[in-house]
Amino acid sequence: SGSRSVNTAGYLSPSDVSAVVCTLNSIASIEPCLISLKDAGVGEIIAVDARSSDGTRTIIDRYADRVLEDPGTGLGNARNIGIAESTRPLVLNMGSDNVLPAGQLELMIETLENGGYDGVSARTHIQGNNYSSRGLNAWRKGRFRPGPASVIGTPTLFRGDLLRANPYDAMRTFSDDSELCERWSHEFGATFAISDAEVLEIGKTSWGEVKARCRMYGISDEEIFRIESPTWSSKRRVRSLLHPVRADLLTPVTHLDPREAVTAFPFLLSFCTMRYAAWIHAATTQMGSRKQQDAF
Repeated sequence: SGSRSVNTAGYLSPSDVSAVVCTLNSIASIEPCLISLKDAGVGEIIAVDARSSDGTRTIIDRYADRVLEDPGTGLGNARNIGIAESTRPLVLNMGSDNVLPAGQLELMIETLENGGYDGVSARTHIQGNNYSSRGLNAWRKGRFRPGPASVIGTPTLFRGDLLRANPYDAMRTFSDDSELCERWSHEFGATFAISDAEVLEIGKTSWGEVKARCRMYGISDEEIFRIESPTWSSKRRVRSLLHPVRADLLTPVTHLDPREAVTAFPFLLSFCTMRYAAWIHAATTQMGSRKQQDAF
């Protein structure tokens, strides 16, 4: 593991940022994503592509400074491939469906520097006005509030030396952000925050996208609980089991204004239920796989 490094040479700028973008058939959003990074003035753009077949590769070849191959073993490993090749003092993990408005990267850098944090994230806002888009935006508004946070998610800005020395767990498929933040906090007291910056998310307006997000969260929940719970106390296990209720229902409802909370409640309840359903499905699948392995 690496030691913490603190910038002492004054404020950093977007040119001090390496942006890592992992792609897989991201044609619907990748061009505005990369253009926004170019317009923001990032120092280098590194794309890690998992053999896209929809024209994504043509776009990233046009805009990225480096294009690397993702073998398709998980997002954590894909990010690590790009992070290992980054050269700038800061590393921005950017979703291929994220668009960075003018001035927002500077806000992330300012929060990182002023707060002495090891990593910061931005709030995301979905472009769309249907019920699922409004529900997701209400969920995010109530759940992810600016200020110190124990875990941050994409888009994230980390101190480069620290991230290169202590990268993601390549074995994690969906719980990589949680694993990294919790490991850093435990090993060397790292601190994180959600900044006031707002990044747009495009192409995520359908109910199918909501279900896909819940599925990823559910798989992450199962992965974290299966791998880490054997070392937990009973109280910690209960807290983990109740996490979706707290994070996706109670926290957003209590931090939205009453009218917005009432409007969003059916969405939040559905979101929470689908997350538990995905968790149960992932756990059942894992049990089935283990039984098959034991049979051999």
